[in-house]
Amino acid sequence: MSGRRIADDEQAYVIAEIGHNHQGDLEKAKALIHAARECGVDAVKFQKRDNRRLFTRAFYDSPYDNENSFGATYGEHREAVELDRSEWFELSRYSREEGVDFVAAAFDEPSADFLAELDVNAFKFASGDLLNVPFLRYVAAFGKPMFLSTGGGTVDDIDRAVEAILPLNGRLCVLHCTASYPADVEDLNLSVITVLKERYPELVIGLSDHHNGIAMAPVAYMLGARAFEKHFTLNHAWKGTDHAYSLMPDGMRRFVRDLQRVPVALGDGVKRRLPSEERPLEKMGKKLVAARDLPAGHVLAEGDLVAKSPADGGLPPYELDRLLGRPLLRPLSLEQDVALEDVDLAEELAARGSREA
Repeated sequence: MSGRRIADDEQAYVIAEIGHNHQGDLEKAKALIHAARECGVDAVKFQKRDNRRLFTRAFYDSPYDNENSFGATYGEHREAVELDRSEWFELSRYSREEGVDFVAAAFDEPSADFLAELDVNAFKFASGDLLNVPFLRYVAAFGKPMFLSTGGGTVDDIDRAVEAILPLNGRLCVLHCTASYPADVEDLNLSVITVLKERYPELVIGLSDHHNGIAMAPVAYMLGARAFEKHFTLNHAWKGTDHAYSLMPDGMRRFVRDLQRVPVALGDGVKRRLPSEERPLEKMGKKLVAARDLPAGHVLAEGDLVAKSPADGGLPPYELDRLLGRPLLRPLSLEQDVALEDVDLAEELAARGSREA
């Protein structure tokens, strides 16, 4: 990657999945990159297909007549949303100018060759290629960082893919994924992240998040995910199947913000009183004060001292048991703070001295 380290002790690495939400329009693609960068993402991601190489002739020529179609057949639709060679080079240049990594998913060997020529920062494997071991090896040989989605896979499937890649390329991030669009919350199975962390301790684990919302990503971070892919659009109403569940800029900003807050919120694990708590705890806390006027020599008994706010001095209420049964060395007026110096603690001090001796 472009110097960005992805590790357990780092903030989340966020990829805005633009895919084909640009609808084959270069200016829309550039607008999406710019907006994603303003949201604070680390990378943008696109998809590259050689459609005639990828699809069977029957599938390429199959009717595709629906509200999201850009052509009469599926092949025509896919061709309409592809960018040409010069546009890809322009997007790569523009992404670097914007300061975000340029990631792309290749769906076939010719597309992988082109993306390698383009010098993408990283390759992405879609869940549909988890079982495509020859293709995984082909792309791994380029030596670029790789993100592997695992939607629909078993642990055996993931093992097979990882074992195919690692001898050729160790720069691998395994993404837990639910390959439904959008993914229902009951299908997320985020506990798999823990399984992947334990199974592949030497690899970065992440989440390709197809859930229609932003709340699950911080949970995934807590479970060990450090790379996150999230679909991104500028308009939910644009034609295309991805737009409805993709995040718009406001949602992506909050997605990035919440992930960045998680390690800060976790803190260092040392429980202590914080400076930000001082004023509220002074107002809400309590101190021991005299319940009424008490003369010097009075032996303190139940009811002589009470706990009242604010806690701006005096003794905390947990000291009450230590004071009961002790004579006062000086008088106390109603609601006056009581201090240890006001009470005869000679017996206690003598006992302490004896123990220390």
